Amino acid sequence: MSSLNSRSVQGVRSADKVRLSYDEEVHSQMATLTKADIRKLRKKKSRLKRKLKCRFCPDGVVPRPVYVDYKDIKTLRQLIDREGKILPRRRTGTSAIYQRAVRRAILRARFMGLLPYVVDE
Repeated sequence: MSSLNSRSVQGVRSADKVRLSYDEEVHSQMATLTKADIRKLRKKKSRLKRKLKCRFCPDGVVPRPVYVDYKDIKTLRQLIDREGKILPRRRTGTSAIYQRAVRRAILRARFMGLLPYVVDE
């Protein structure tokens, strides 16, 4: 296991190295791992989350004017949870300027009747 971690992969970021070594460990030692070892490896992989990027900013550049279409229900549904609450930036990866635009678009869509205020039970 230590030999897999010490092996370096050229041209790959350190997070990808850890992810590669995790996958190599799982596939090479699948028969010899106990349930506790598998649980540890899964926990390790869950910590290596991919960095979220704003879906509205191509290449990290904020296009002007900042506008989110309130009629685009498919996109807005991805930004609210099952209860109809707006998801926070840390969950969606939306930039601050676009999070405000998303809030305005969701409020408009609710007012127009395109999105529900609360879900039916």
